[in-house]
Amino acid sequence: MKDALMERLKIFLHREDNKTLVGTPASQEEIAKAEQRLNVNFHEDYIDFIKTFGGAFGGLPVHAFSNGSSLGNETVVELTIGFREQFQDSPFAEVLQTSYVISMDGSGDPIIINQAGKVFICYHDNGEIKLIADSFQELIEENFYEW
Repeated sequence: MKDALMERLKIFLHREDNKTLVGTPASQEEIAKAEQRLNVNFHEDYIDFIKTFGGAFGGLPVHAFSNGSSLGNETVVELTIGFREQFQDSPFAEVLQTSYVISMDGSGDPIIINQAGKVFICYHDNGEIKLIADSFQELIEENFYEW
């Protein structure tokens, strides 16, 4: 991810009043095990984020392995496996098999990153898949605002 964006995130997430928005940084071992279990390769920008912040708020909740307490306990592995099982008969089931779930919107729709690094939302009520960002970095840039 761009250095300037990472610096903005660091300043914001390391403020005392934002401690519940940042988790424990992910280890290379956790990442490797998760990639193997999910049969995916995490995108470099997502890895940079979770190695620095763990599961943290980046304009939206971004799940990893140890999330900030405000984000909930679901790991990227649990979310991905759960949505793969829940939507195995949906139009986007095949996409979920080769992607990983990093977040959810307010309606419980999974936000995923595919193997090309593009970010999509999968609408469970109508089976539609919509591109929301060309990369994880773009997703964070478009959604992250300091308050």
